[in-house]
Amino acid sequence: KKRKKFKKNPFENSQKSCVTSSSKTSICFISSSLKMNFFRSVIGTAAKIDITLDGASTRQSVEIPIAGQEGKTEKIPLYIENEPITGKVNVVLDSGTKKLEHTGISVALVGSTKINGNVHEFLSVVKELESGVGALESSKEYTFDFTGVERNYESYNGIHVNLTYSIRVVINRSMMSSKITKNQDIWVRTFSNQPEVNTNIKMEVGIEDCLHIEFEYNKSKYHLKDVIIGKIYFLLVRLKIKTMNISLLKRETTGSGPDVYNENRTLSKFEIMDGAPVRGEAIPVRLFLGGFDLTPTYKDVVNKFSVTYILNLVLVDEDDRRYFKQREIVLWRKADKAKKSSRIEGAQTYEEGLPTNKEEED
Repeated sequence: KKRKKFKKNPFENSQKSCVTSSSKTSICFISSSLKMNFFRSVIGTAAKIDITLDGASTRQSVEIPIAGQEGKTEKIPLYIENEPITGKVNVVLDSGTKKLEHTGISVALVGSTKINGNVHEFLSVVKELESGVGALESSKEYTFDFTGVERNYESYNGIHVNLTYSIRVVINRSMMSSKITKNQDIWVRTFSNQPEVNTNIKMEVGIEDCLHIEFEYNKSKYHLKDVIIGKIYFLLVRLKIKTMNISLLKRETTGSGPDVYNENRTLSKFEIMDGAPVRGEAIPVRLFLGGFDLTPTYKDVVNKFSVTYILNLVLVDEDDRRYFKQREIVLWRKADKAKKSSRIEGAQTYEEGLPTNKEEED
């Protein structure tokens, strides 16, 4: 007699554990890996998305710390201002998958801020790669081109604030299946022209009949590789000053109105005097900015945050009392150009123009 052929039980060769109850009924638990294969046969498998940016191998990149992983960084491709962003998207089906059903495939250029865990998208330009309901029966490659999309803000990785841009690919699927997404971060940098107006800074610190100090810096706006040059004049000294230092502070401001929160971080601190000064003495100040990890000054970015830089002058007397004066400076990013600077005949640098003491200036 011919034996009747039965369809192969998909759970026949699986790892399973069985428990026999008091009623001699066996209950078996199938391994999770087999369950996954079973569901894949029903609803299909997830695909892999690869995003390739044009010219990625030769493009400059920046190293950004990875959140939550101390000491580790990742390289992110750098784009200047509104430079076109082009590339390819590859949707690769897993081996053994015959068809991937979807309800649309899109690629987007997304800009977002993240402040204390709260994410806000301020830019989203979406382009459809596949519109409507459809199915992929094999792997497929698409191209994308984001030309002429304005990116008004620089990327920023701060203390409590991040501003990022990314290429996001989304494969939308039916309600039974979760959508598939892939993000490729990019870093955006903008440059500024040299300020037309850049006045010097003059400030005074004083206590009536005890202390009168005047200090000045050569300008109020500096590019990120600039040098801060200035002098401090002691016009009246009846206090015994022990030390004097100058520090560069970075202030990150979030919120508005009564909910404003400031986070200060000291980037550098230099002792510029040790010992008691005398009346009429002038102390030079020179601070090189190129050695610090600086950003331009940001004001009300997306109405969410600001970043400012402050010069903080602190004097300490013999009783450890502190006297300080703060002044905000503006930082801007200068385009890197391999050009030799030429000195104009007859021109005078700010340092050369400063008098050796205050009496000479008068």
